[in-house]
Amino acid sequence: MRIDKLLWQLRFTRTRSLAQSLVAGGHVRRNGARVLRVSQDVVEGDRLTLPLPAGVRVIEVVAMPTRRGPSAEAQACYRTLDPHGIPAIAPGEPQSQARGQQQ
Repeated sequence: MRIDKLLWQLRFTRTRSLAQSLVAGGHVRRNGARVLRVSQDVVEGDRLTLPLPAGVRVIEVVAMPTRRGPSAEAQACYRTLDPHGIPAIAPGEPQSQARGQQQ
């Protein structure tokens, strides 16, 4: 199955065109390698690293979805490998210090 279609059917993106943009931007990794084509095939057992607005998600595909169904059906097709997730922005200085303010 194409990676853009998979991301859409697993409900990681709201539309297939958003999934295509995410992949075309070079932000998605399949088994550690950057995916550069939206037509890249994904098979069961592949590990995907997905940068999403809520943070970076690492999943393993356990089954191929047959349709874009309900959320529970989509979640049954993958296993989350990072249950706590990785924040989208790396932790840094507190905001008050980043603005040049002294405490």
